[in-house]
Amino acid sequence: MIGSSLHSFHIPVMGLGFTIDTPLKVARFGISSVMSIVEDGIIEQMRAFYSLEANLPYEEISLTEPDYRAKRITAYLDLVDLLIKRQIDTLSKESFEQDSAIVTYFELLPDNSEVKSMYLTMLETEDSTAKKAFQDFLRTKIVAGAADVNIMSKVDKNNYDKQGNLLPAEFSDALAALRGFANSTLNSSVVFSAGYNPRLYQYVEQFPAFFPDEKGHLAKTVILKVSDYRSALTQGKIFAKRGIWVSEFRIESGLNCGGHAFATDGLLLGPILEEFKQNRDSLSTELWQLCNQALAAKDLPTFKQKPLLRITVQGGIGTAKEHNFLLEYYQTQSAGWGSPFLLVPEATSVDDETLEGLANAKPEDYYLSNISPLGVPFNTFRNASSELQRQHRIQHGRPGSPCTKKFLVSNTEFSEVPICTASRKYQHLKLKQLQEAGLPTDIMEASLNSITDKDCLCEGLSISPLLKNNITPKYSNGSSAVLVCPGPNLAYFSGIFSLQQMVNHIYGRTNILNTVKRSHMFINELGMYVTYLKNEIEKNLNNLTTAKQRQLKTFQQNLLKGIAYYHSLSDHLTNETSAFVAELKLELDEFQNTVTNLIAEVKTVA
Repeated sequence: MIGSSLHSFHIPVMGLGFTIDTPLKVARFGISSVMSIVEDGIIEQMRAFYSLEANLPYEEISLTEPDYRAKRITAYLDLVDLLIKRQIDTLSKESFEQDSAIVTYFELLPDNSEVKSMYLTMLETEDSTAKKAFQDFLRTKIVAGAADVNIMSKVDKNNYDKQGNLLPAEFSDALAALRGFANSTLNSSVVFSAGYNPRLYQYVEQFPAFFPDEKGHLAKTVILKVSDYRSALTQGKIFAKRGIWVSEFRIESGLNCGGHAFATDGLLLGPILEEFKQNRDSLSTELWQLCNQALAAKDLPTFKQKPLLRITVQGGIGTAKEHNFLLEYYQTQSAGWGSPFLLVPEATSVDDETLEGLANAKPEDYYLSNISPLGVPFNTFRNASSELQRQHRIQHGRPGSPCTKKFLVSNTEFSEVPICTASRKYQHLKLKQLQEAGLPTDIMEASLNSITDKDCLCEGLSISPLLKNNITPKYSNGSSAVLVCPGPNLAYFSGIFSLQQMVNHIYGRTNILNTVKRSHMFINELGMYVTYLKNEIEKNLNNLTTAKQRQLKTFQQNLLKGIAYYHSLSDHLTNETSAFVAELKLELDEFQNTVTNLIAEVKTVA
């Protein structure tokens, strides 16, 4: 069995390091989570740390070793798998005593769980023989949460040997990471995010673990993070035609999420979920048929029955009512709660300084920035130590970061070998070029800011777990500045919470929201898209091409369709108060007027 279905939420990947050891913290309680396997340096250091903690032998996999990246990833994932199995074995043998891990396991379960009902019945049973029988039965129901991994598909630079010769494609960053996971003992899933990578998707075929056995079981599965139904159908077919079953489509809000914000053309989360709901059966049937045809052509076992296709959702969820609505109305199997878990030390690895900053942050401290070298808007935290470091470097005439890890190198403007736009080398060359161009002052200033805005994600997103565990960074440029990427939804949570407090909030057993006024998650996302549209109009108003007019019109039409959909959906929000629904309708009307006026402005200029 891959993972656990006892909980109705999961913890998505966050940054490169914030969830690097989350499975070791929460899988024993049946909670599924996702680790990034991009940064093999931190992976190697965390393997050393946990090996020492568990009194296991450790031998470093050095940078000079052939295929070191894949080997590091495999070794760490094998360790995670071993330690989780040990945790489950220990937990299942514990006595049902107050504050024991086995009691915590069952206390955390959702109240509508059959296993939770059995547990509550056991507690009420007075006969000692019957009570022990219940307890023995409950022990058989204990299962670990999934320890899944994430690969950003487009973070896939080619690599070179010591002599500067280009290595074969299978040694690229993404393919080596996939190989590291495929060769590990973990029975879990790889989450592909951030776009389509043909050679990565093709490479999955090289590993038998992704194909079914005679009983239709899969040792490892594929999860695709998608932004809309069309993307899911297209990418699902690509895999199915290779005989690979996509076990889950993980729908993520384009803007109401952490990290990179991949905005849609105005398509909102509600209508996207509705399309999945309406087409789910036809989607799974079509993919099943294509997959079996491909498996038969490869002379491999086929799926005798249609495999389970999970639809899950994440991005901006903040209340138990929203959580339950997503599960019940849209029939999703799980909902991802990401950013709030940054405030839970029992679940994520956030250093003390950053944790304190997040716990006391105000809504204005979270913003959509241009710091990513990928050129994609990036949700970030204004008071992170990385931002102070970036400003300090600019003030001292040394903008940019030393680039040692090179995961995001992409620019070939000044060199044949790609370099990173956040690097000191690139920013020095680009600023020199601008200064020689003799641009007007206002244009020059804007250009300078657009260059020096970029910051090093490789270092900033990975350093936190090392700082938290007092580990000296070994594979870095020497910086200890943290860059954190929470979604804007974190503005409604203040404080530091226990795992039980957060899980109880998710399931409606308590409320840990702060006093900041919070609209429904759908309204919050809509507001972000309207702001996004405003900014796009402002940027292009003086140079409004026909293509841009067409794009803005499509964006507007999709927003207005989404608003109309939410008006009709409001009648189904039966778990919300009538006052809340009335306020929601007023907000929809205001946004409708704003969108209409914005497009009228564009038409006037055009």
